[in-house]
Amino acid sequence: MPEYLPTAPYRGTRDFLPPEMSVRMQVFGHLYDVLERYGYLRYDGPLMESAEIYERKSGQEIADQQLYTLTDRGDRRLALRPEMTPTVARIIAGNAGSLQFPVRWYSHPNCFRYERPQRGRVREHWQINADIFGSESPNCEIEMFELVHDLLRSVGATEDMFRVRANDRNLLSSALTDLVGCTAEQLPQVFSLVDRWEKYDRDTLAGQAETIGLADKQFEKLGDVLGAGLALLDELPAPVKEASNLVRVLESDAAGLVHFDPMIVRGLAYYTSTVFEVFDVSPENNRALFGGGRYSDLAGMFTSQQITGIGFGMGDVTLMDFLATHSLAPSPRSEVDVVVIPVSEDLGGAARQVATRLRGTGLRTSTPLELRKLGKELAKADKAGARAVVIVGREDWDSGNVTVRSLATREQRQVPLDEAPTAVAALLAE
Repeated sequence: MPEYLPTAPYRGTRDFLPPEMSVRMQVFGHLYDVLERYGYLRYDGPLMESAEIYERKSGQEIADQQLYTLTDRGDRRLALRPEMTPTVARIIAGNAGSLQFPVRWYSHPNCFRYERPQRGRVREHWQINADIFGSESPNCEIEMFELVHDLLRSVGATEDMFRVRANDRNLLSSALTDLVGCTAEQLPQVFSLVDRWEKYDRDTLAGQAETIGLADKQFEKLGDVLGAGLALLDELPAPVKEASNLVRVLESDAAGLVHFDPMIVRGLAYYTSTVFEVFDVSPENNRALFGGGRYSDLAGMFTSQQITGIGFGMGDVTLMDFLATHSLAPSPRSEVDVVVIPVSEDLGGAARQVATRLRGTGLRTSTPLELRKLGKELAKADKAGARAVVIVGREDWDSGNVTVRSLATREQRQVPLDEAPTAVAALLAE
């Protein structure tokens, strides 16, 4: 007996059958439309890069635990991309001389991370990335926040379904050193602790703070700082606030787009000031959906030219969970709008002529690949979601006519061949 290979995909990856793919493409189409209306241009890059760019740019967790690596026949260490930012840093650096900064770019790559599959996390995901390169203006932050709101609105979300929480790492650094009393050497570890603050209980956090070297009073003050909200800004030095783009946003007419939150840190190593995360506020899915931030030297490992940027990555897994939680996912599209059915094999060419005319007007049109009795073909067309059929019979065809039939009402009428596209379109519009 033959030994068959398994049909399940590799753990942490997914198959998308046509109905699910239809839902995804509808959602992504709305997002692409918003991005392009803002003036963002689409780019792409290779699936594999030198492993070194992720080890230097993506942070220790990704580099040490999540990279899929391989060595090619030239003994070069490569990795499947876990994210897109190092790739776009390389592309920007390599083409900086021909670009007119600032530029707005977006992409939609699939990315790979060796993680334990769970809700919201898989090993292969697709992520929409949107970035502005080459500008330090706070208008970039404002546009990012506006873009986030418009992207979510485009898939049916309302403002009460999500919250954009933002921080500035420089503001937090000042709070940690000036108010909590952390040393410069402790800051990276305290940042990591802050990033985990909402995920662990107080005793666990206190134990981790002790390991870092924070005294009990410092731990208490850290809790006060992280829970202070906007009031924290009143305690920070004026020069630190004056240098913060986020503070400028909070003082502008765009302040309502974002909520200042000292607990937002983001784990990736290249963020240097503004950081933000978008949260689902539903108790059923109370989690971060996606996030991003600003990097002061995007391309520093590729060029001496300092290129700033700001952007975010919106992953497909958490986005689809968000849509499901709020009953926003669209229904799969039908296979076709109309089916052209010849009543006999010798009319197959005639049916293809009719189908060509219908497709030329934008109608999704199919013809039978293996002709069966008319009743069975009508049932199959109905099951495929078609709302109309065009029946090609011998007498009709010889007279220059076809029969247009509604699958909803079962009403039908003969029309001249030239009028078939108009007749079908009118029926579909009912």
